[in-house]
Amino acid sequence: MMLFIDVIGGGVRSFCRCRSGVMLVAMMAVALVCGPDAWAQARRPPKLVVVLVVDQMRGDYIDRYQSQWTKGMHRLITAGAVFKRAAYPYMNTVTCPGHATISTGSFPATHGIIGNGWFDREVGRNVRCSGDDQIRTISYAAPASGGDGPSRLLVSTLADEMRAQLPLPTRVVTFSMKERSAIMLAGQRADAATWFSASSKGFVTSSAYTAEPVPFVAAFLGANPIEAEFGKPWTRMLPPGRYVFDDDGLAEKPATYWTPTFPHVLKGRGAIPDADFYEAWETSPFSDAYLGRLGMAAVDAMRLGQGSGTDFLGISFSALDLVGHDFGPASHEVQDVLVRLDATIGALLTHLDRTVGVGNFVVGFSADHGASPIPEQVSAKGLNAGRLRTAAVQTAAVQALQRELGAGTYSIRMYGSELYLERTVLERLRQSPLALANVLGALRSVPGVARAYFGESLAVAVAAGEHDARAAALSYVAGRSGDIIVVPRPYWFYVTEDGTAQPGSATSHGTLYDYDQHVPVILFGAGIARGEHWRAVTPADLAPTLAGLVGVTLPRPDGHVLADALSTVPATGPSGAAQPPRR
Repeated sequence: MMLFIDVIGGGVRSFCRCRSGVMLVAMMAVALVCGPDAWAQARRPPKLVVVLVVDQMRGDYIDRYQSQWTKGMHRLITAGAVFKRAAYPYMNTVTCPGHATISTGSFPATHGIIGNGWFDREVGRNVRCSGDDQIRTISYAAPASGGDGPSRLLVSTLADEMRAQLPLPTRVVTFSMKERSAIMLAGQRADAATWFSASSKGFVTSSAYTAEPVPFVAAFLGANPIEAEFGKPWTRMLPPGRYVFDDDGLAEKPATYWTPTFPHVLKGRGAIPDADFYEAWETSPFSDAYLGRLGMAAVDAMRLGQGSGTDFLGISFSALDLVGHDFGPASHEVQDVLVRLDATIGALLTHLDRTVGVGNFVVGFSADHGASPIPEQVSAKGLNAGRLRTAAVQTAAVQALQRELGAGTYSIRMYGSELYLERTVLERLRQSPLALANVLGALRSVPGVARAYFGESLAVAVAAGEHDARAAALSYVAGRSGDIIVVPRPYWFYVTEDGTAQPGSATSHGTLYDYDQHVPVILFGAGIARGEHWRAVTPADLAPTLAGLVGVTLPRPDGHVLADALSTVPATGPSGAAQPPRR
């Protein structure tokens, strides 16, 4: 028995050296022989794992805007382990794959979430990454149709594995404005996975997680109606001189419910809340603040991190993505969202200090993707940039097929960067390498296109050392992905025929370039040593590291334990002074 205690007493660093085999056997032995209390005392894992994701937060925002922060973001940066060269290595840098990567520790080629959606060949239509016809939406507000769940996720999440492996019960709670964000953070089961639905004028959940509204969520929503913020002005939180770049910059394209400059008033088209109001509220920093309060309510109502086991809280803040699409990375609006998010995260951390206890919780912080600069702003500085129309790509493909395979009608579906061909056409291209090469060449001639790959041949291109092919391959899942992957040039992204981005209007993301791939990765709290690290890492490293801290394994991780972030030194509070963990 002493051997097991000594192994566990070796701390997290011993775990990192042996991955989890010996460690997990030791923990199980303690739990079986001495019971749950002995296991908790011997291992002392964090009482609460907190995963915070900021949708569309570029990695360079920390260096660019951190002088404006004084609370939560400031605390994470100054007291946490900050990885300055964190980036996604794959191509499809959009919301659903990013959240799945953070939660599973694997890349899209492994976890199966290749985009926010894709063309499903079996059903003959586009599907959403979280869409599920066998699931029904459970609304806390107006009735809702459709259903969302985790059935398309091929790998279990950290929260799933905590539930399955830990000897004491784990409670799982996730919140977001977006269904795909809350669902991918949670995984297959959750006590409360909740998101906002503008069409339902409120929050909803899924029958994948509960048969009826969760009482504490319903109580919070009832006591804090969104409609109370009707007419509220969104003004700059700081003096205008504290913001960099110009307000109302070139080619910003705010939605019709926003004015070009501050203040922005949360109103719709009339004197009472309407569809525009709910969309405006969702696209404002007030929605982030609401999620923060909802997270604190969950900690109190469910006593997260205050029981005998280790619990999981995941919050994905969506406002930055919605604002960023309309106003762009250099806007005053993006900066103000971050200033207000700094305060929101600060309030959450302070609440966790009081309720869970300093040294009893660990935070993993990242983003699902970055964002491109607005192309017109890039062009104004003399660089090549533009908007790549999906219709131009489809037309080029059809014309090339007609030249190579003969006249006829060719149906080509496009989702994101991927072209889906008819099966008979695909088979003919397989049999004619020259025709395939000419089709790919025709696509590369479209203005704004850098490269085009045949999906089934990505492995060959990767073996040849092509960087872009490796990124595309890490987003590729046979049977789900398209037959041809079209890579835009830097500072180009896909837009519909009217020139608007997908989604948004001023800018977008979803490419393999640094502005889309580079995101923050920060660890903070129990078992984490403060410091700045410059080696290359990915957001897929968060889940294995957090799994190591709580003593579970992940089934198919592509990421690795961030051992240089780990410490046996007691965690520090807001002042930076070492504080003992609560018993």
